[in-house]
Amino acid sequence: MSERAAVMTAEDLERFMAREFPQVAEDFVVENVAPMQVRIRMKIGERHLRPGGTVSGPSMFALADVSIYFATLAMIGPVALAVTTNISMDFMRKPEAGVDLIAEARLLKLGRSLAVGDVLIYSEGGSDPVARASMTYAIPPSR
Repeated sequence: MSERAAVMTAEDLERFMAREFPQVAEDFVVENVAPMQVRIRMKIGERHLRPGGTVSGPSMFALADVSIYFATLAMIGPVALAVTTNISMDFMRKPEAGVDLIAEARLLKLGRSLAVGDVLIYSEGGSDPVARASMTYAIPPSR
């Protein structure tokens, strides 16, 4: 089975995010795009922290969600209406406050109507994941 090539680059994905989701675009940096996978950095700021000096669960969810969204778009092109239909997320370790989070996302299946993938989230420089997510995205039918 031959591997499909990505159709969007890191720069394409960042431009798409800035155009479609300007309210959060500056939180994310696309570090790498490869067939069926992406690496995304979330720039952690004070607004991402919760009491106790750690990154909030909703912030980690956002990173996982954006990561699978970008992995999907990298393969199918800029489809703004692809949406999350399922997620299961495990919070495994306390992320370091003040340290960016890195998500490594890979698609396990990319069909015409669904994309299924896994994400591992790390504190920058850490070797053990702080969270993992399994996600499914619905892809709208083509016109």
